[in-house]
Amino acid sequence: MENKETLSGLYLADFQKVIDGKETSLCVLSNQNGAEITVLNYGAKIVSIMVPDKNGKMVDVVTGHQSIDDYLASEEPYFGGVCGRYGNRIAKGAFTLDGVVYDKLALNNGPNNLHGGIKGFNSAVWDMRQVDEQHVELNYTSEDGEEGFPGQLKTTICYYLTDNNSLIIYYRAETDKPTVVNLTNHSYFNLSGAGDPSIDDHLLMINADYYLPTDETSIPYGPKEKVEGTPMDFRELHAVGERINDDFEPLKFGRGYDHTFILNKEEDKAAFCARCISPKTGIIMDTYTSEPGVQLYTGNWMTGNQTGKNGQRYPQRSALCLETQHFPDSPNKPEYPSVVLRPGETFESITAYKFSVE
Repeated sequence: MENKETLSGLYLADFQKVIDGKETSLCVLSNQNGAEITVLNYGAKIVSIMVPDKNGKMVDVVTGHQSIDDYLASEEPYFGGVCGRYGNRIAKGAFTLDGVVYDKLALNNGPNNLHGGIKGFNSAVWDMRQVDEQHVELNYTSEDGEEGFPGQLKTTICYYLTDNNSLIIYYRAETDKPTVVNLTNHSYFNLSGAGDPSIDDHLLMINADYYLPTDETSIPYGPKEKVEGTPMDFRELHAVGERINDDFEPLKFGRGYDHTFILNKEEDKAAFCARCISPKTGIIMDTYTSEPGVQLYTGNWMTGNQTGKNGQRYPQRSALCLETQHFPDSPNKPEYPSVVLRPGETFESITAYKFSVE
């Protein structure tokens, strides 16, 4: 393979390796505006997103690593990856489905299962096919019993870079046995440019009247609560750092924002989710999704210990995630929108991140 350099300063050869008997590689998407997205088939990870700022300068707005070896050694294993088979947390690594108890899920986040377990979809080598310059398709089959989940799950992820500088992510999955599914992308965004030290100045709006309060292990413990009158109220633009250190129990438990917001929308209908703006670059990111919720995570556990792309470091709260998804611990909470997938059914979901400037 030609050792091509991408717009974001990556070399294709640095992402070639054989893992679990399969070759890893980097795919480059580009549109007529010169925007560029790179995708790694290890974990279906988005490695870079290059979009123009208010002065026309191209800016990489996601964190990531310079090589496949750096990803394998990363203390942030979810950078840009697809989380599954169940994104977010399942309490105590157990759930019951159709009267059958599944209690062998890994406890990889305190007492809970997180993002599919020890080797979730973010650590799998996907089959990747570049359809054209703006579209790539990735496929992965999760076998029955993998990480303790029932059913063989065949999953397809498509990334599209449109000519209006939108990244559209399409998810599809089918199973041969009743199972639970919750898929999301875990990109860490900094609209001032990956490597900028803080997202505290980012302006954020989330289309949600309610959020899910969680206990100290990040499991929802009761009914939804109104955001009104709390630091969780992003119904109008607020700086991310404006209230992040308030004396508010949910923020103390999460060391910042790490909470699910219940979106104001019809279930399964794609609709506006959130807006994020960098005052430095003028870059706007509008998020749309068919999912019922979004997890706002403000990089509270980032350390800056490791080197990222182009020698950058990513300290605490130097990026934020808007993970569109179903709710944490849904398999144990029948009052939540269902995450059950049965044979003959198709799981489908769509999320778009649209980039523009002001």
